This record gives sequence, C-alpha cells and structure tokens, in this order.
Amino acid sequence: METLVLSHAYEPMGQISWQRAVTLWWTDKVEILEEYEDREIRSTTWVMKIPAVVRFLGRVRVRRQGLRFSRENVYARDGGACQYCGTKLKRREATYDHVIPRTGGGTTNWENIVIACARCNQRKGGRTPERAGMTLRSTPVAPRSLPTTIRITFANREDVPSSWRQYLFELAYWHGALEQD
Repeated sequence: METLVLSHAYEPMGQISWQRAVTLWWTDKVEILEEYEDREIRSTTWVMKIPAVVRFLGRVRVRRQGLRFSRENVYARDGGACQYCGTKLKRREATYDHVIPRTGGGTTNWENIVIACARCNQRKGGRTPERAGMTLRSTPVAPRSLPTTIRITFANREDVPSSWRQYLFELAYWHGALEQD
C-alpha cells in the first residue's frame, strides 16, 4: 500500500510506503489529506486509517545531484521532439539515436544521443546525419538542469487509487504532464 506525497504547494513529489507516511505524520512533518477508507492500522489503544495522500507542512529542500544520463533525461532535454524533423513524440514513441553511430566510434553519452521518431531513425540508419542528408535541430549537450519530473507507475489509469486522482489528473490537465493513451 503506497501513499502519494505532495509538496507544501500541493505538487506531486512521489510515492512512499504507508509506514513512512505515518512516521512523517507522527513527527508533524506532513498532514494527511486523504485516507484509504477500507484499510486501518490498529494498536491496543487506537485505530487509524492508512494515509492515501499526505502533504508536507513546510518547504522541502530537494538535494540535486549531478544530472544522470538516462533515456528519461534525454527525452526531457530534447523537449519530447524528434531532433531531425521536429515531430512531438510520446515517450513510448521516442527512439534514441546515436548521432555518430556506434559502428563509427560513437559513444553513448549526452553529446551523442538524441531522440528521434522511428521514421527519421530508420532513414538515418547507421550513418552520420551529414551522410544521410539530414540536419539536427540542435546540438546535443549535457544539460545544466531539466524540468522537475516524477514517475508514478501504474499499468493503466484505472489502477490509480481514487483518492490520488484529483492530485494527479487535474494537475496534468492544466499542465499537460500526463500522457493519455
């Protein structure tokens, strides 16, 4: 059983175990906004419903470590657009292209990977963009920062607990953060 965690400004930050949520509540760091109606914690002296959604009462400093090279971060750096034709792509549609192919000595790093649509990636093949007659829309570089993203994974929208929906889907409606299938 997981608990959705919100910042003091009601922005989703991630999910934690219900045990961690109770500990944060017990130490007055969060308030409980929603509870699971059918789940309870019992002791000999008290009963409490399991928290479904909690919100930090104060600001939380997020320690930023160096930006990790990952598919998710390359997608964010490239703004979700094919770097050859500019088509906006959903994450599951994006392919990752080595600008200088590995067969030509290219490495897998920030400066050599871009996202591309399947059509452009196939057209380029194992060649450099110049040899394929294609132009990159921007030069790939290691970014200094990326938009803040969180990953909350469910098989489909119906699996998201009902108590979480107003905090995830309404926010996504206004900010375009969640993809529709």
